Amino acid sequence: MGWIRRYVRFCEFRHPNQLGIIDIQRFLTHLAVRGRLSASTVSQARAALIFLYRGVLGIELVGIEALPRGRKPVRLPVVLTRSEVAVVLGRIRGTSALVAWLLYGSGLRLMEALTLRVKDLDLERGEVRLRRGKGAKDRVTVLPRMIVAPLSRHLEGVRALHQRDLVEGGGRVMLPGALARKYPNAAVSWGWQWVFPATRRYRDRETGQPARHHLHQTVVQKAVVVAVRAAGIPKRATCHSLRHSFATHLLEGGADIRTVQELLGHRDVSTTMIYTHVLNRGGLGVRSPADLLGEGPFAVFPD
Repeated sequence: MGWIRRYVRFCEFRHPNQLGIIDIQRFLTHLAVRGRLSASTVSQARAALIFLYRGVLGIELVGIEALPRGRKPVRLPVVLTRSEVAVVLGRIRGTSALVAWLLYGSGLRLMEALTLRVKDLDLERGEVRLRRGKGAKDRVTVLPRMIVAPLSRHLEGVRALHQRDLVEGGGRVMLPGALARKYPNAAVSWGWQWVFPATRRYRDRETGQPARHHLHQTVVQKAVVVAVRAAGIPKRATCHSLRHSFATHLLEGGADIRTVQELLGHRDVSTTMIYTHVLNRGGLGVRSPADLLGEGPFAVFPD
């Protein structure tokens, strides 16, 4: 609605029925050039106008799909050093700390970690099985050995919480797809429970029964941002920076890029290649020629 209002104002309050593809192009160009909006924001406005004409007005404008999309710039990821990661993780407490350790130690995306089910963890083998990750792909990644013990204690508390919910008529979780109809008892089974459940229950609109959602992402996001600020780190680090650091530190340690690609769940190895540009030794392991000057008789900086 906001983009439609801005579009109508830009076109001097003429009805969209009286406007066409040229007016849309002028509006999007104005947003990008005069408004200096990002490519993703311009693409959002484009999608809103396509919905206006197709879904609301029922008008199929010739060439509307050919409208140029904003091209997102390729940016280097924010990566923390090992010492910075240690300081940040050391400042996070409670359940958020376990989630943060999984982001760095297993290379998970935030929502992948928060939507983990009990059955997805193999503490003995040290594996995390991701079901229907980004792109609806399954994958297996490593579980840090150092958090197996605290994670086991956490799961004991989660199981006790689940037992209390069952006694009180709850204990249900949301299941993907049509599994709730195919397996009616799966929603209350221990294996399908969230590893990181929310602190409060809600009432399911369809069944009317009390259920429990997983921990909200803002809880962990806030904890990580606060920890980064308290550590005095000047980087704009977020939860996703821990995943970036996981990949970069693996490559620094000599891991094969194909292995890192599998652990991260990237469809194309070119996506994983971006981490080679933030390695401490340079994108291709190249040393700066300036460093070679200081090793011989050509030292340029006095003591």
